[in-house]
Amino acid sequence: MNTPVIVLLAVLPLAAGWAAHVWWLRACLNTARRDPLTGLRTRDGFTRRATRLLRDPRAIVVLADVDRFKRVNDTFGHAAGDALLKATADRLARHAGRSGVAGRLGGDEFAAVLLDEHGTAADLLAVLHHALARPVDGQDPDMRTTVSLGWVRAADFPADDLSGLLRRADEAMYAAKQGRTGARRAGLGRLFATVAGRRSGRTGAPSMGVAA
Repeated sequence: MNTPVIVLLAVLPLAAGWAAHVWWLRACLNTARRDPLTGLRTRDGFTRRATRLLRDPRAIVVLADVDRFKRVNDTFGHAAGDALLKATADRLARHAGRSGVAGRLGGDEFAAVLLDEHGTAADLLAVLHHALARPVDGQDPDMRTTVSLGWVRAADFPADDLSGLLRRADEAMYAAKQGRTGARRAGLGRLFATVAGRRSGRTGAPSMGVAA
């Protein structure tokens, strides 16, 4: 057996071992970037993908929050709360599709970046809100849940990074929650976040939100 063949036979197991190690590391990294309950990307994984999507002028940044989620847990139990979070995550992921991205930022707060391919952002978000607000299969009939959305078109604020756009979407979402209580309501639940609707200490230009 000549020397090159001997060297090759010696290197092959090392190469195979290294390839397996790289695959294992990638699998671990992917798992770390996925929320174990919902399967959505965690904040880190979402941020990476969302930042790339913001280069597209059609990008829309969305925040979704389950209203009175603590009350659901306290009244119907954590299993019901988990089922609600999973359903919300599945619906948001389906709406984002392959062209967008959805993530769980923590607790009952979710985020997504969608591509408005037809220039009908308001209609797109209205459809999303309707999907998120549907009852969960098998849930207690006494459990009433709603979801608040806030969104902003990235192209309207070209100087903002993802963090800034999420803050604007958060302001709009909070205004939507205010509208739900009757403090502000307009048309089909669509409203604009104004200074009165912003959280204390938050700044930013007006952006649109959707209330149930």
